[in-house]
Amino acid sequence: MAEPILELRGVTKRFSGIFALRGVEFALKQGEIHALCGENGAGKSTLIKILSGVHPFGSFEGEYRLDGQQAAFESVRDSQARGLAVIYQELPLVEEMSVAANIFLGAEPRRQGPWPLPLLIDDRRMRREARSLLSRFGIALDPDRKVSSLGAGQKQLVEIARAQRVRSRVLILDEPTAALTDRESEALLGLLGELKREGQSILYISHRLDEVMAIADHITVLRDGQSVFSAPAQETTHAMLVHKMVGRELGELFPPRPAPDDHREPLLDIRDLTVSESSEGPPRLREISLQLRAGEIVGIYGLLGAGRSELLLHLFGAWGTRQAGSVSLLGTDHAPTGPADSIAAGLLMVSEDRRRFGLVMDESIRFNLTLSSLAAVIERGLINRRAEQRLTRQMATRLHIKAAGLEQAVRTLSGGNQQKVVLGKALLCRPKVVLLDEPTRGVDVGAKQEIYGLLDELRREGLGVLMVSSDLPELLGMSDRVLVLGDGTLKASLRAEQATPEALLHAALEPSSPADGVPREAR
Repeated sequence: MAEPILELRGVTKRFSGIFALRGVEFALKQGEIHALCGENGAGKSTLIKILSGVHPFGSFEGEYRLDGQQAAFESVRDSQARGLAVIYQELPLVEEMSVAANIFLGAEPRRQGPWPLPLLIDDRRMRREARSLLSRFGIALDPDRKVSSLGAGQKQLVEIARAQRVRSRVLILDEPTAALTDRESEALLGLLGELKREGQSILYISHRLDEVMAIADHITVLRDGQSVFSAPAQETTHAMLVHKMVGRELGELFPPRPAPDDHREPLLDIRDLTVSESSEGPPRLREISLQLRAGEIVGIYGLLGAGRSELLLHLFGAWGTRQAGSVSLLGTDHAPTGPADSIAAGLLMVSEDRRRFGLVMDESIRFNLTLSSLAAVIERGLINRRAEQRLTRQMATRLHIKAAGLEQAVRTLSGGNQQKVVLGKALLCRPKVVLLDEPTRGVDVGAKQEIYGLLDELRREGLGVLMVSSDLPELLGMSDRVLVLGDGTLKASLRAEQATPEALLHAALEPSSPADGVPREAR
């Protein structure tokens, strides 16, 4: 049996006396893809930080061995020098620099400049070597292209190329496909398979269990800071992983869908909506018509570039110039000049990027929950702390936010609990319509079930929910109807019983035609 290239024995890590990891056992072999699974808050991030030297030697108990020797890393630089590379969900790329410059960042090839100038960056050599590296792994990217112009999947490939430049022996990927399309995910998984065949050892952290089952050789599950399961992938099932992750039977992931009621009033009525990015630009959304009724969840499906997020952002007043058409919200014309107008009118949006647009990461749970609804807790120009505490405590209880207290900084919460705070902030505004963009991205299966239960509560309370999601089971399991967008037009509208993965993909891939503004809808 091959010896592990990397091994943890009885690793324990505490923060202020609270266990983040307790006696964790883990081993990664040469040329193996080892998946690490667990709910948000299970200890995965802490484990990564120990492996990468963020938590230095001496700050944790137990053994950490690399190549059979103690890994006494004092910093991230130490782990990188020993061949470990970590690719985080939040990619640390320099957006305004080229692909080549990012690959060689901090290790740029040099040439002697004219005297008395010092050594200069050898741009020609850097581009040549970057092109060779990208070609070796079948990555079709121009080395001179700015990173800011790349999609999420392409940025992941740049990070992997950077790791391969220094010939990393262990590659650690944290939720690498969370922001990728199906096609980008497939390309990434294919590349990881190639790296494995070349002898690369890969630690793969993901909530996407189907993906884990497809790519992993071995799977380890963390729960409450402990390693509770470890086995070869071929001896593991999806249901087994879910049970080990949550420590309980989840039952049905999606709540029962109520019977459709086409007689309910439309909360949101969109007619022939045409929107461009600017007043001079071409239309990005064209002749879109749809209704969202009270007590209804309408899902939106589409491939990359279909215009899904743009539609939500425009309705919220955060993007685009309306060229034609109308939007009615609660029976009143809705043409917001900004998000504040929408919030005042009873329409809220939850962005797919909670870190940038949903939360103030260094502030507390309490601060974030009331950020959009301060009017409810202000008396005579001052915040009524008692009222604020009462409201936020009620919301935290309702959403099952797991934290030491309301003053805990949001940045210290798990992804699932951060998402609950974002949703709670929206609900405290008492909206009638909620726009959700990828509501469970980066959220574990247990937290997903809780969020689905909340959405079902909102539906039964008479709210309208318009939901964009790249997670097909989520769309199919939660939506009363599913709309298909493609090239900025509405291709189809299908009832829940007609919406299948095949039907959605077929509609999304249909070529555009003049009739696309009039979708096929099952009444």
